Amino acid sequence: METFRTYDPEDYYDELIDDTGKPRPGVQLLVDKIESLPEGDLAMRQREAEALLLKMGITFNVYGRDEGTEKIFPFDIIPRIVSGSDWQQIENGLKQRIFALNEFLQDIYNGKKILKDKIIPEDLILSSRTYRKECEGFTPPRGIWCHVTGTDLVRGRNGEFYVLEDNLRCPSGVSYVLENRQVLKRTFPQVFEASHVRPVDDYPTKLLDMLEYLAPDHVQSPTIGVLTPGIYNSAYFEHSFLSQQMGIELVEGRDLVVSDGFVHMLTTKGLKRVDVLYRRIDDDFIDPDVFRPDSMLGVKGLIEVYKAGRIAMANAPGTGIADDKVIYAFVPEIIKYYTGEDPILASVPTYICGNDKDRSYVLEHLDELVVKAANESGGYGMLVGPHSTRAEQAEFAKKIVAEPRNYMAQPTISLSRVPTIVGDRIEGRHVDLRPYVLYGEEIYVQPGGLTRVALTKGSLVVNSSQGGGSKDTWVL
Repeated sequence: METFRTYDPEDYYDELIDDTGKPRPGVQLLVDKIESLPEGDLAMRQREAEALLLKMGITFNVYGRDEGTEKIFPFDIIPRIVSGSDWQQIENGLKQRIFALNEFLQDIYNGKKILKDKIIPEDLILSSRTYRKECEGFTPPRGIWCHVTGTDLVRGRNGEFYVLEDNLRCPSGVSYVLENRQVLKRTFPQVFEASHVRPVDDYPTKLLDMLEYLAPDHVQSPTIGVLTPGIYNSAYFEHSFLSQQMGIELVEGRDLVVSDGFVHMLTTKGLKRVDVLYRRIDDDFIDPDVFRPDSMLGVKGLIEVYKAGRIAMANAPGTGIADDKVIYAFVPEIIKYYTGEDPILASVPTYICGNDKDRSYVLEHLDELVVKAANESGGYGMLVGPHSTRAEQAEFAKKIVAEPRNYMAQPTISLSRVPTIVGDRIEGRHVDLRPYVLYGEEIYVQPGGLTRVALTKGSLVVNSSQGGGSKDTWVL
């Protein structure tokens, strides 16, 4: 197998190799190790890692595919390495951002001061599919709305990090961070140890601490559960993994019932009161009495118990308004409004199709822009202009004209790359980064997060549902 000797970063920011072909600071040990391996050894380690992941059952579901319910999440053994100084900026920027978004959520469902001050157009909020009128006047336990966030970051050609989007509803992927780390520790044990990589393994403990913090005051030893839609959900592996790691129950809506003003879990010994739910079900389906009446996944009466303070939920219903992709355009102003500070992390410039001037520009430059639907995820409802056909552009133009509020567009960012094993070679592949943030008694940012990699040459779409894979992320 060819290694770094013939690796070409081309005209991109490469996370491991600089534009002179030398390893970036902190990467030399890994490069030396890979260069010293006997012929065929790197490929063998890749196969062993894949076999281990298969044995560990690390899977995800892809909706609409016929070849089976679950598939193995592709994994590349060459890690992405983040310097300590880069990470400090990311950590500070994410803490600032999540604090401000939480303040925004509390305000938007209560005083609506930010709308009265005309920082954000009121109709943009009230027309969002994720704005929950049912949450108006409500304050969740401890005043926290967004307990678990996965924020997508990208690095451009200039080396600067940008926030691509926020995920405040049911962000997934942290289980792959934990499992990838276990595999990489076995693949490059000496390099890992010598590089002093910051640990990620305490995430389940941090998550459990946060959930316990939310429990009602009178409860000394809370019963906590992970509420999953069930085995057909794309992230079911993660739901079961996290519940197992935290030592708490994994429950579906059919396992829960509201009785005597509390939520109870059905057990073989009768009903057991539940105090906190880490819910992985979207708002629409969580309580048929309040949201979609046809939902078979939720619990009737859950929201009434929640509003009465007899159960806590993470994340709070209603958080989706803060990760509406159109609202994203206003996050720099949201940060300034609630903190008085400039954003530490930059955002990607955004065109809002509901704005006449922006929409005209977008329609004239569809072949250059990335267009996204306001409330889609997983790479669905998206047009990558430079990689699209004229027919696809025409189709999106119709959608934008028919429903302008639902679309936004951004310039195509030349995502950074990381050396990746491709057949018998190492080639650059584009990546993003999803760090995970917990908001409990304090704000905690897991060091690293999930590096998603677009395995198809030249592709900028890293989502697992669109054929992407993952890498371990080492923060030094």
